[in-house]
Amino acid sequence: MKEALKSFDELLQIMDELRIKCPWDKKQTFESLRNLTTEEVYELTEAIYEKDMNAIKKELGDILLHIVFYAKLGQEANAFTIKDVIDSLNQKLVYRHPHVFGKVEVQNATEVEENWEQLKLTEKDGNKSVLSGIPKTLPACVKAYRIQDKVRGVGFDWDEKEQVWDKVDEELKELKHEIAKNDQDKIEAEFGDLLFAVINAARLHGVHPEDALERTNRKFIKRFSYLEDNTMKKGMDLKKMTVEEMDVFWNKAKELE
Repeated sequence: MKEALKSFDELLQIMDELRIKCPWDKKQTFESLRNLTTEEVYELTEAIYEKDMNAIKKELGDILLHIVFYAKLGQEANAFTIKDVIDSLNQKLVYRHPHVFGKVEVQNATEVEENWEQLKLTEKDGNKSVLSGIPKTLPACVKAYRIQDKVRGVGFDWDEKEQVWDKVDEELKELKHEIAKNDQDKIEAEFGDLLFAVINAARLHGVHPEDALERTNRKFIKRFSYLEDNTMKKGMDLKKMTVEEMDVFWNKAKELE
């Protein structure tokens, strides 16, 4: 622990030096760092997906640098310090884990999540409504999942997870109806409803839709890359091939997985 604190203190000192002496670091603001922070988070998720522990370590360092940088900007604005950031986090963790630091008893992780959402609503400086804490800039798929998960925390959910499939079927029928009418605006709306229902189904079956879709994305890329590489080796042109001819290579790629 002492070694970790020593390293963290060294990082804070380095940040102080950079802010004074480095032209690039001197000109940064909350706004200029925001997109860079988003990029670093995606790089971390990539490393986690690849199970690359060395890369995870590196990307966590990059994110920690951004946290320290934001805290330095806050200090310069006389708004908050890194100590304030850590103290606020410590207080929140203790308050939202009464089953660890208090006398509340829970049976499983689901009850922990439900208590967490309830406690957030009762905090003095917390969110004023169930959904107010969801960032507007979240990707739509992740946002839908968080919306559904948050309302579940206050009891707004299906009694049985199998019931969601009736909703999926209902939304699919409504989409097909609008497609038949060729109303583009309503088609888009119904596609959104269908996707929202499918994301809900994934959540209820213990699957994060973002992970599931990314898994399929990577699988598709791998198979299509095999198709592309092997057709090129045979001197074939994808643009001149039939779907049936492409399927031969596609199915071979599936067999090799």
